[in-house]
Amino acid sequence: MNKQWPYLVPGIPDDAFERGSLPMTKREVRALTISAARLAPKLTVWDVGAGTGSLTVEAALFTPGGRVIAVEKSPEGVLLIQKNSLRFGVSQIELIHGEAPQALCGLPVPDRVLIGGSGGRLEEIFAECAKQLVVGGILVATIIAPRNLVKILDAFNSAPFSEPEGVFIHASRLEKLGRESYFRALNGVWIISARKEEV
Repeated sequence: MNKQWPYLVPGIPDDAFERGSLPMTKREVRALTISAARLAPKLTVWDVGAGTGSLTVEAALFTPGGRVIAVEKSPEGVLLIQKNSLRFGVSQIELIHGEAPQALCGLPVPDRVLIGGSGGRLEEIFAECAKQLVVGGILVATIIAPRNLVKILDAFNSAPFSEPEGVFIHASRLEKLGRESYFRALNGVWIISARKEEV
């Protein structure tokens, strides 16, 4: 909670962020992702494939006294994450300009991991994140491609994870069309999460 977003709920409007040409995690998906991650003060969070940093910023607002590490390979994304961090005054964001999974080596051990963009390396990224995540920690993946959904479900249905949770969100937003209003559909997204168990 801060002067840019003085509320205790997730779901900052999309147009509050600097956006550029990169895809951005939409408001509705961010709200459900934050909920699935069960964030709390003083946690260390990885946001892998952070894109514009919209989810990074929201995670930071829910982890006061903690650390949010944004990993992004795109130079444009890095610049947008910097701008959005400044815009919302969240100082605990640490930005890593690099490509996962290599860029994850040596980072502080995470209590939570958020996986967004994977650049076609989802299985490698998931494996590294699962290895580094603390026991009892939660990993949340947002998926738009059915092929990646199958990979994530297979990964979550084996040790060290158990009983994954998931939701498919296909939201529509109210918009004006002339003098009338209608609902414009957004792209569907799967949000899959699980807790890491003791092996």
